Amino acid sequence: MAVRTEIRGDAAIVYLDSPPVNAISKDIRQGLKDSFDTLTKDDNISRIILTGAGKFFAAGADAREFDGPPIEPHLPDVAALIEACPKPCIAAINGAALGGGYELALVCKYRVATPGALLGLPEVTLGVIPGAGGTQRLPRLIGVASAVSLISQGQLVKGKKALELGLIDHLADDPLEYALTMDIAPLAGKRPLCDTANPTPDDAAITAAREQASKRMRGQTAPHRAIDLVELTTTTGFDTGMVRERETFLEIRQLDQARALRHMFFAERGAKMPASLQNVNATDITKAVVVGGGNMGASIAYGMNGAGIAVTVIETDSDAVERATSNIDRLFAAALKRGLLDQDTADKRREQITIQVGYGGISDAGLAIEAVIENMDIKKIVLAELDAALPAHAVIATNTSYLDIDEMAGAVADPARVLGLHFFSPAHIMKLLEIVQADKTAPETLATAFRLAARLRKVPVLAGVCDGFIGNRIYARYREYADIIMIDGSLPWEIDEAMVDFGYAMGPYAVQDLSGLDIAYANRKRLAPTRDPNRRYVAIADRMVEEGRLGRKAGVGWYRYPGGGGAVIDPLLEDLICDEAHFAKVTRGEFTDPEIQDQLLAMMINEAFDILDEGIAASAADIDLVLVYGYGFPRWRGGLMHYAQTVGLAKILGQIKEYARLDPVIWQPSRLLRQLVQDGQSIEDYENEKAARTSGQRG
Repeated sequence: MAVRTEIRGDAAIVYLDSPPVNAISKDIRQGLKDSFDTLTKDDNISRIILTGAGKFFAAGADAREFDGPPIEPHLPDVAALIEACPKPCIAAINGAALGGGYELALVCKYRVATPGALLGLPEVTLGVIPGAGGTQRLPRLIGVASAVSLISQGQLVKGKKALELGLIDHLADDPLEYALTMDIAPLAGKRPLCDTANPTPDDAAITAAREQASKRMRGQTAPHRAIDLVELTTTTGFDTGMVRERETFLEIRQLDQARALRHMFFAERGAKMPASLQNVNATDITKAVVVGGGNMGASIAYGMNGAGIAVTVIETDSDAVERATSNIDRLFAAALKRGLLDQDTADKRREQITIQVGYGGISDAGLAIEAVIENMDIKKIVLAELDAALPAHAVIATNTSYLDIDEMAGAVADPARVLGLHFFSPAHIMKLLEIVQADKTAPETLATAFRLAARLRKVPVLAGVCDGFIGNRIYARYREYADIIMIDGSLPWEIDEAMVDFGYAMGPYAVQDLSGLDIAYANRKRLAPTRDPNRRYVAIADRMVEEGRLGRKAGVGWYRYPGGGGAVIDPLLEDLICDEAHFAKVTRGEFTDPEIQDQLLAMMINEAFDILDEGIAASAADIDLVLVYGYGFPRWRGGLMHYAQTVGLAKILGQIKEYARLDPVIWQPSRLLRQLVQDGQSIEDYENEKAARTSGQRG
């Protein structure tokens, strides 16, 4: 039963009881309607308490319903029924009250929550707006400025902050007990929010919210529509505002953006240990080793330390220990400055990180991650040293971005305990973790990696071994073809601008300047002996590195950074590009922003279909997660593969075939993409058939 009622004396407790998060489905809405219809007429009941069973109050609407027509009873009607109840209704918020869950709390006369409860209206992060009165009631409760900020950004706040803002009336460790014993006499004359006066207009707050939405949620529709509705509360009656809110909600939940964001929501929810590993023994890591205390290694160590894991960082000599110490201390200092840690906590955590020379004293570690430079010979030496120093059960991981983990595993006596853990920089912040399964990686090793990812609160994606795995393999094609567009007629800042207009936070050249041009340069040199001589190769970036233009760290790269400040266009670079084009006998033309976008996206999509076809990625959703969480692909477009499906696979294939007329070497349409278009199948059709075949083989 999704809703159940318990009577205690003259109090009725209405439990939302739909595990695991009490999502507000049709069953919950119907259960609430039935319960309140009955309780309203019961003269023996003097108060009604709405609360959640388990650890949640209610974590929002059931987004699975959004793809179909609205199902009665509708949440706005249920909320109105609760708000009109003649008996005092109290929301005892025992856990997260999000979206529709908090909208239910808003229609109660009183709201009491635990200090750890999480509250808010995050609907814009799913491409919609609050649809059960949130945009109309919250401004009447806490004022326009606070409401428009929370709603338009989808901000969530915990109990103490919620009390300060006025989202709740009281904090209690046991909200239900408080609701049962509190004096309800003052609630008798309290007007429901639907009957309160319009909030005072605040033009400055509305303008600030629009500017913030344009900056932080660029290109997205929902935040601006939510702002419109909050602004409406200052001039329009409640009933009219509710009609407008409902119309807006039903309209935008069917837009491509909302569908894309729902896709990402479910993709992230599905990013967890595969079913095949659920019953496999996994080690719970309490002590770990990181080899290399550079920026990446220090960040990995800091992140694991934050998850309660004791970490030993291994370096080669005392100078390297000093550098690693500085790198780690800098991360703690940054956390202190931002208020993420207090001094006492920082000191205690810092004591759990040991930095040393050599591999001594690590015989009790359950995991080691090497984070040294991208050199196969050096990494093999490191893995062999770890193999000798670690206990036999310990997992040995490499953080390599590109290199062959199967070859690397040959340096270890038991390759079954070797895999890739590809963190993204900065590792303690970026949510993505590519878990790379080598040919001989044992199920227990994989299960341990997934358990670690959960502990680190990462989004884990399983990948197979190839050059660059999922993300860097696709991104290499992105960079490669951006260089071709550049030499053929565009300029780096024009390409960057086109991709920012598409939704990226930064274009490919700005990203290269940030990470350093020498990183990609080293990888190109590694691949040079196996490069197809018939494939176009643009050497401009090589020349830049050789001239010392390494990006931000050198003060100049694709842009100049005068005084260490922001990027400015370098007019000398256009001359360099034109010189290289002349040398390569290229007649430069012009590209529009849509042409730049279409070609770069088609190149990435084609590579992604090959990755899916080869089994390097287990699903299209995994590719979407990698591109969104690791490479800045706009979340509101749903990831690369969802975007391809939205545009249309036939259209994408048509573009690729057209480009192939000019360069058949680099534009080779993916076999899987051609097959799906030929068969009239979607990606979902393909994956469903694949799952059915796999299930049949197991059966």
